[in-house]
Amino acid sequence: MTLETKNSIGNFFEDFSINQKIEHATPRTITHGDASVYTSLYGTRFALHSSNEFAKNLKLKGSPIDDFLLFNIAFGKTVPDISLNALANLGYADCKFLAPVYPGDTIKSISHVIGLKENSNGETGVVYVNSISTNQKNDVVLDFKRWVMIKKKTKGASNTETTLPLLPTELSKDEVKQIALSYKFDVSNFNFIESGSEASFEDYSIGEKIDHIDGMTVEEAEHMLATKLYQNTSKVHFNHYYEKEGRFGKRIVYGGHVISLVRALSYNGLANAFKVIAINGGAHASPCFAGKTVFAWSEVIDTMEISESIGAVRIRTNGIGDTPAAEFQHQNEDGKFNPNVLLSLDYWALIPKKK
Repeated sequence: MTLETKNSIGNFFEDFSINQKIEHATPRTITHGDASVYTSLYGTRFALHSSNEFAKNLKLKGSPIDDFLLFNIAFGKTVPDISLNALANLGYADCKFLAPVYPGDTIKSISHVIGLKENSNGETGVVYVNSISTNQKNDVVLDFKRWVMIKKKTKGASNTETTLPLLPTELSKDEVKQIALSYKFDVSNFNFIESGSEASFEDYSIGEKIDHIDGMTVEEAEHMLATKLYQNTSKVHFNHYYEKEGRFGKRIVYGGHVISLVRALSYNGLANAFKVIAINGGAHASPCFAGKTVFAWSEVIDTMEISESIGAVRIRTNGIGDTPAAEFQHQNEDGKFNPNVLLSLDYWALIPKKK
């Protein structure tokens, strides 16, 4: 955007440079209305984000907003500057949920460009960014890295020097424990009846697979409403006039919509995994479109004790499109995803121990 043109066509691959700092507009005060719309879109039932009294019982001041409502709003802040001209968001790493966010809190985001790689087709490149979101007290509430494929303004080589960041494949257990303890949860009076499950930390074992059974069909109006809720302006989700001539001939569903769907579906089997505190990594394995029914399954990858009353479970949840997840679809020996896999998300969640 310039003072001469007033409007903006967004950034293209050539507009990014290593160590570039981007402060994103606009700050967003999150409301109870946002939380209600989020629930109406996904039907999420996790007790911590549903009940003030349940949250107070865990020694919070009230019910915080859903972890992925925060993630998607924070992500949405970065889109006009980072991915307005993106073809695809490719993955996530080193994502840390560092503090609860409540209705009334104001979130703003800043990003640093940490990597660039030009694609051989001469039409696109991959931009790696570290995005940090803070509240009105300047406390960091979310810190994550992502990489995104972005169109070039001019086709052909731009002689951009490749710089690939060193992205961790997982958070260390020390980091996970530090984040978990920083919340100062008291789960000694965790109400297993109100949470919806008797399953506690001791009931989950490494290698266990859980079919979440339920499916939810993506509606055109709902995925577009969700993306607007997050103020995500990426063109591929909204503009059928242009996308009918694009790669797929139709609008693509925002990947964060699939993440939220899959997390909500995981309640049936992981109801007491009440708080997501970190994402080790994630991949949008294949695009999702309106009309597709999403199922989900999870595998327990690891577990660790946090305190005498609380544990953490490392979970990989896969979102599956248009087929039940009972076959636990994932990757083959070559690392290629099953064609029905939409999303694979590797994260840590807190869960109470037995009383």
